[in-house]
Amino acid sequence: MKEFSFKQIGVVHSEHQEAVKTPIQPVFADDCCGSIEIFDEYAEGLKGVDGFSHIMVFYVLDRRSKVELMVKPFMGDEKTGIFSTRHPHRPNPLGISLLKLEKVEGNTLMVSGVDILDGTPVIDIKPYVARFDSREDVKSGWTDQVADKDAEIRGLREYKK
Repeated sequence: MKEFSFKQIGVVHSEHQEAVKTPIQPVFADDCCGSIEIFDEYAEGLKGVDGFSHIMVFYVLDRRSKVELMVKPFMGDEKTGIFSTRHPHRPNPLGISLLKLEKVEGNTLMVSGVDILDGTPVIDIKPYVARFDSREDVKSGWTDQVADKDAEIRGLREYKK
């Protein structure tokens, strides 16, 4: 089995200090703004990113407490396999969020839809490209059974606007 290592390229700055008070996905965090500071040695890599409306941010779930292969998802009532969820207790502490890019100021990306804890290490950013990333006629597994209103309530967790 191979092991991999990644370099931190930046850090998230957000209002979120506690996981339980943070929305679980960007779709529930529309009003949550923040920034992603890209370290100086990687700033050149931001050239052209301002032409995109959304970015996919890959980050380390550096405050996850344990690994579990069976979890009760935030929106579900029954345990299911970790790979059918976006739960943080993953074997590899990798997070991904699709954020709206509001503007670029030097080496700082101003973003909205932030569902990431303040101080979280960023390991990569990729542009969201609708022709590559959007699909029609998709199935969303067990989440298709969750009513929209229930999803919104559970998705916000203890976040207070």
